[in-house]
Amino acid sequence: MSSSAGPTIGEVGEHAAIAAIIAAAPSTRNGDDAAVLNHASPNSRTVATVDMLIEGRHFNLEWSSPEEIGHKAIVQNFADIQAMGARPVAALLAISAPPSTPLSFLQGLATGVAARVSQFSAELVGGDLTAGDNLVVSVTAIGSLGGSLPELTLDRARAGQRIVASGRIGDSAAGLALLQRYGRDYPPHFTELVAAHCSPHLAPGRGMIARATGATAMTDNSDGLIVDLWTMAKRSGVNLDLNRQSIAPHKLMVEAGELLGIDPWEWVLTGGEDHTMLATTARDAPSGFRLIGQVNRGEDVTINGAEPEYGTGWVSF
Repeated sequence: MSSSAGPTIGEVGEHAAIAAIIAAAPSTRNGDDAAVLNHASPNSRTVATVDMLIEGRHFNLEWSSPEEIGHKAIVQNFADIQAMGARPVAALLAISAPPSTPLSFLQGLATGVAARVSQFSAELVGGDLTAGDNLVVSVTAIGSLGGSLPELTLDRARAGQRIVASGRIGDSAAGLALLQRYGRDYPPHFTELVAAHCSPHLAPGRGMIARATGATAMTDNSDGLIVDLWTMAKRSGVNLDLNRQSIAPHKLMVEAGELLGIDPWEWVLTGGEDHTMLATTARDAPSGFRLIGQVNRGEDVTINGAEPEYGTGWVSF
C-alpha cells in the first residue's frame, strides 16, 4: 500500500480514520460507546460468530481491492450465521493496520463491508481501530434465530436423509490457483472464477429457508467440501455419500484445470471459501438448493460409496 493514494491513517489520526469508516458504512447505531440493537422478536435467540482475515494469509493486496476484502470479511461471517438457520442483523468491524496505511484503503474496505451487509438488510454497528505491524481485519457477526425450530447444528444429520447444497463448489479454489499463476493478468474469460475467490457471493435467506422447510443439520463450505462434511459426519455419526455427477466440476473449471495442469476435482473436494450452504433434510431440496447426496449409516464421507480421491482442506496450524 502506497501513501501516494492520499493521506495515511497515521497522518489523519484515529478519530478521522474512524469517521471515514462510519461515513463509508453509515448506521444510526454506530458511533457511541456501544451499539444498542432492536429487541429480538418473541421466541427468538441471538446467534454470534467472529472471524479474522490476515494479510498474506487470507488475502493478498496484489490481487484484492479494499472493497473485495470487505466483501470477503462479511460473507465468511454471515455464512456462519446462515449455516445455523439464522438471519444476519449486524456486524462489528475491528482493524489493526500500520500507520502508513492510506486512509483511502480503510474507506474502500468499509465501502465493501457496507455493500455486503446491505444485501442482508443488516448494518455495521461498531468496531475498533488500532495501529499494528500487520493488516488484520476481524468481523463479529450477530444474527437472529426466530421461531421454535431448533438451530441447524452439525450433530443432527440422520441416516435416510438427503444432502443438499446452495452455491457453487470449487470456484474459489480455482480462482485462487489462477491468481497464484497469473496475478491479475489471468485470461479474462476466467473472471467468474477469480471473483468467486476475491469477492464471494452469498445468497441471503438460504439458511432460514432450509430451516423452515425441514433441514436438520447445516454447515458452509469454508475449509473444503470433504473436510467440512467430515466434521458433520463425525459429529452426527453418519456416512455422507456424495453423488459424483451432482458435484462434478463445471466446464469453466475444467478449462482452468487444463490450462494450469491441475485436476479440477482437487478444487471441488478440497477448496474452501465458496461458503456454499450444505444441509441435510428428510424432504425435497428447498428452494435455491439442489440434491447432492445421501445420508447413510456409518461415520465418514464417500463419493458414490468410495473414498474421495482428495480429502485435505484448509487448516490454520
